[in-house]
Amino acid sequence: MSTRRTARRSAEAVPSITSAPEPLAADQARRERKYLIQMGIRIVCIFGAILAQGSWLTWVLAVGAIVLPYSAVLVANAGRDQARYDTSPMEHHALPSAGVPGSHGITGSAPHDPENHEEDHR
Repeated sequence: MSTRRTARRSAEAVPSITSAPEPLAADQARRERKYLIQMGIRIVCIFGAILAQGSWLTWVLAVGAIVLPYSAVLVANAGRDQARYDTSPMEHHALPSAGVPGSHGITGSAPHDPENHEEDHR
């Protein structure tokens, strides 16, 4: 079962062009739109609290008008930080001996054989 899990994890770790981040201008426009919508709701809460004087609704709308600016700033500043980062452990793979500098695969010569003296003196 662990080999299936490892195979699935390595297949998911392949980068894709569709995982590219949203352009900065589109991200800023989206955050600005969310901020303006919440500030519009705040204005409605303020006017609603004024019109509903003496009612329990006045307090609900007043709390909304007080809390909305804080939440609007939090939502507007939570831009590119919403990205998901790959936290999977790194997989180590053995390097082939031909790729290691100083190994006999790079130079093309065979390892030294002390019994075969004729090849050493040529």
